Amino acid sequence: MEGVCNQCGLPQDLCVCEAIAREQQKITVKIEKRKFGKKYTIIRGIKKEANVGEIIKKLKSKFACGGTAKGGQLELQGDHKNRMKEALVALGFPEETIEIK
Repeated sequence: MEGVCNQCGLPQDLCVCEAIAREQQKITVKIEKRKFGKKYTIIRGIKKEANVGEIIKKLKSKFACGGTAKGGQLELQGDHKNRMKEALVALGFPEETIEIK
């Protein structure tokens, strides 16, 4: 038998904490210009309960770029603002909670 989730009390294979965390967030996507004119796509509003490590790994693979998760935000190298909404929806985030600036 697998362990029990500390938050919802359900077995790990039935745990819904991650799905609930994804639905209750307000996500903003914007572009920042940094050193030497390089552009970074910044994603704010994704909480740690939504398994940030797995999300950044999938986004980096999809957009074929480098990136990191630090300071409560996800950073991807390059300008991916135009395709980010559909990528986040494919990862399970509701479309109405994603704002592109």
